[in-house]
Amino acid sequence: MKTRTALFGLITCLLLLFFSADANAQISEPILNLIENNRAENALWVVQVRDSSGSVLESYNADKIIRPASNLKLISSGAYLEFLGADYKFRTRLYGEGEQAGDTWSGDMVVQGSGDPSISGEFYQDNPLFLFEKWADLLIDKGIQKIDGNLIGHTGLFDDIPYPEGWEWSDLSFYYAPEISALSFNGNVVNLEVVADGPVGSAPEIQWFPFNTPYVEFINEQQITPRGSKYDESYRRVLGTNTIILRSTLPQGYYETEPLSILEPAYYFMDTFKRYLVERGVEVTGQIFIDHNYEFYSENGLQLLDEHQSEPLHELIQWMNRESDNFYTEMFLKKAVTEVYGVQGSTDLGLEMMKSYMQEMAFDTSQVSLKDASGMAPATLLKASDLNRYLLKVQEKEYFPYLYESLSVGGRNGTLSYRFNNSPVWGNFNGKTGFVTGVRSLSGYLETESGQRLIVSIFTNNYTAKTSHVDLIHQRILEYLHSAY
Repeated sequence: MKTRTALFGLITCLLLLFFSADANAQISEPILNLIENNRAENALWVVQVRDSSGSVLESYNADKIIRPASNLKLISSGAYLEFLGADYKFRTRLYGEGEQAGDTWSGDMVVQGSGDPSISGEFYQDNPLFLFEKWADLLIDKGIQKIDGNLIGHTGLFDDIPYPEGWEWSDLSFYYAPEISALSFNGNVVNLEVVADGPVGSAPEIQWFPFNTPYVEFINEQQITPRGSKYDESYRRVLGTNTIILRSTLPQGYYETEPLSILEPAYYFMDTFKRYLVERGVEVTGQIFIDHNYEFYSENGLQLLDEHQSEPLHELIQWMNRESDNFYTEMFLKKAVTEVYGVQGSTDLGLEMMKSYMQEMAFDTSQVSLKDASGMAPATLLKASDLNRYLLKVQEKEYFPYLYESLSVGGRNGTLSYRFNNSPVWGNFNGKTGFVTGVRSLSGYLETESGQRLIVSIFTNNYTAKTSHVDLIHQRILEYLHSAY
């Protein structure tokens, strides 16, 4: 018995030694010097690098729990490709309830939301109104000049919780933290334009898309300052309202655009649809209603007028990762729940589903805290070495080419388009950036001078130096790896 106990103890020690070596292999002196001699040296620095066989080449603090920021999207996008499939399409339907009599539709029009985040301009020649144009054309072609009924938006596919737990309230006014709804339009933002062409001390002119809509109220307390002075941005939506307070100071001649989030996206969708119809000469006599029941209407008495299909999921994920789009990420999470479990989409169920995917991909899920799918929540945490190992393992999946194609290329596109200029890393790093206050992350695949492909993860947590300085150190680490291997 003692011999068996001793043997078990020896095996356990060897396993612990193996995994410890995997996480904390020797770091090269040039990388260590970069970490220990920079203006963010007191931050938590984490580096792990593997070759294509999975052998750990460089490792520093890789067993630490870190905030991944948007590097989490590398995992969530893999989960969506796994659960939904690369060719999955969203289907948003327009129904008529009633009948046409002459030039009048007597009855309601019903829009069934499918959770499509792309009813905006990204895939439609920068025209966010494309779907409303299509539907107005359809009705006009049928000879309909009047809808004697209501416009009803159905949002029951998703629950009514608008944000993931842990998003900070100060972010909720901006495009990167909009409400999540099964019926969404234009990323659930209005696009504000500010032109500071008046005299010093006066308020700049403003206008906004769509239609200078009264769906939002702007309180313009901005002020024009002398030419050459600093632009100071200040936008805040009063929480629980569509009142947006503008308090920026702008130098004379300054032009500014800012997408700002709105309350109740489904109502915004239907309100914009109604305004577009009226602009095209189609009268609507009724009101706007939002139906949040999970069960959709019985199709008895409903006439399907149109079904809009999105671009395939792999193309949407390319936008999501290259632009680091939190809205797309969280919309996909709830949609995956509806397809996998056949119930109303919720963030909580989606994160459980993501955790099951992470477990399959060899994450130690006891070391994982998920509060969102996009990485913006400060309480979202995971082990750095697990994420780096994931980038190795996910290459075995048949959908990996789509995931790889969705990554930004250093110096060329996406969130990496302005980085690595005049650097050998330019064009040789396909990866994902991440940023929240105090966190900068960079993970992906580096093609080296010798033709190797390295799997690289670099995380800096809890820094107070300028982000541009942290980016420079990340670049120097990549440049060393590019030449050394």
